[in-house]
Amino acid sequence: MAHPTAYPVHSAMTLAAASRIVDAALAAGREAGCAPLVVVVVDAGGQLVACKREDGAGLARFAIAMGKALAALGLGLPSREIGARNAERLAFLNAAAAATGGAFVPVAGGVLVMEGGRAIGAVGISGDTSDKDEAAAVAGIIAAGLTPQAG
Repeated sequence: MAHPTAYPVHSAMTLAAASRIVDAALAAGREAGCAPLVVVVVDAGGQLVACKREDGAGLARFAIAMGKALAALGLGLPSREIGARNAERLAFLNAAAAATGGAFVPVAGGVLVMEGGRAIGAVGISGDTSDKDEAAAVAGIIAAGLTPQAG
């Protein structure tokens, strides 16, 4: 009898696609002169599929990148839009951060990955300004042949 973990789990976000996103996002960051970045790609269930951390990226960058991706995926909106929509609703933002154990960062840099009109995952990037993080995420998703939903 096979071990239960031997059964494959289907995810529309493949490792190959996630790897292309990460590598292209890092290349876009280098081209834009960004500070060292951390790029994470999660599938539709919020599971980490791929991640790279550039040399010199700060210690908290992984947690921030993951929080941006999970915020976008969790509410079905780009993380920039979550922050903008709720700028006057700090109690909601604080409650969402508490409810997710801090894995909720509502600033630009969390971008949904769309395919066929549905989110198949999200990308989160941290390391430079939120605008530059988001631009690198968008570039990575496009380079992988997928559609970004950014703020």
